[in-house]
Amino acid sequence: MRAGLPLLIALLLLMPLEGAQPSGAFNVAHRGASAYAPEHTLEAYRLALDQGADYVEQDLGITRDGVLVCLHDLSLERTTDVESVFPDRVTVERDGTRERRRWYVDDFTLAEVRQLDAGRWFDPSFAGARIPTFQEAIDLVKGKAGLFPELKGPARLRAKGLSLEDAVVAALERNGLTSATVRGRPAVLLQSFEAQSLQTLARRLPGIPRTFLVQAPDADGWLTPDRLREMRAFATGVGPARALVDARPGLVAEAHAAGLTVVPWTFRARRGVTDEAATAAAEMRRFTETYGVDGLFTDNPDLFPRSRP
Repeated sequence: MRAGLPLLIALLLLMPLEGAQPSGAFNVAHRGASAYAPEHTLEAYRLALDQGADYVEQDLGITRDGVLVCLHDLSLERTTDVESVFPDRVTVERDGTRERRRWYVDDFTLAEVRQLDAGRWFDPSFAGARIPTFQEAIDLVKGKAGLFPELKGPARLRAKGLSLEDAVVAALERNGLTSATVRGRPAVLLQSFEAQSLQTLARRLPGIPRTFLVQAPDADGWLTPDRLREMRAFATGVGPARALVDARPGLVAEAHAAGLTVVPWTFRARRGVTDEAATAAAEMRRFTETYGVDGLFTDNPDLFPRSRP
């Protein structure tokens, strides 16, 4: 009984009363509802919608035959069984005496990626889950919540003659998402750690908001009032690691003064760990209500604070 008390308190605080509306801040289901289902699977995206996510994140890579797929890593080995299905397709990278074995998604066709199990690593009950294409994610989420795709490693792909930007622009135009809205917000928000990628998107899709992701140690060069104003030339928002905001809450006001939204990452609690759930809920409320962030990324959309009359 005592172990479940913190979660019960958190849920009572978060439970919307009749007629209550979502708070001004929005929540982004980080890789889907990834605390409860394998990240970047349709199962995680469906659960995120069920849990009231305002946006569902898709990390985007591209296959050898040019299809956008939803995958956080540049390579497949962490979240799939690629090592056993395609043992000979490995790329061995050496850094001094260290060796790393990688199965890059852009070395595989979509048909090959479809053969991989993307769920069993998380829990045997999800065995058989597949890596979805971006189109499948759009078909599932469009009209129910917003999409918040991140372009992963665009510079590396550019060096190989592949353009994530071209593929993303084509997908959004094909699906009528360049100026669409959902629940009064833009239907698509774009994000990247690479300024050059956002600069390209700003030219190609000027009507879609763009978030520049930052983390230490690179953050020190960007998170000053002057550099935030420079960022506004290609981004409409900044996405700092949450620790950066916690260390300097005044960053939120500085970004707002520069005309940028602030969407930190990532708030999470492991499934079934009640103390972590209570802490995550309280932290999200602190960031939205005390710090005044515009949105946040969370593995637990069900714990996101909702306004109370």
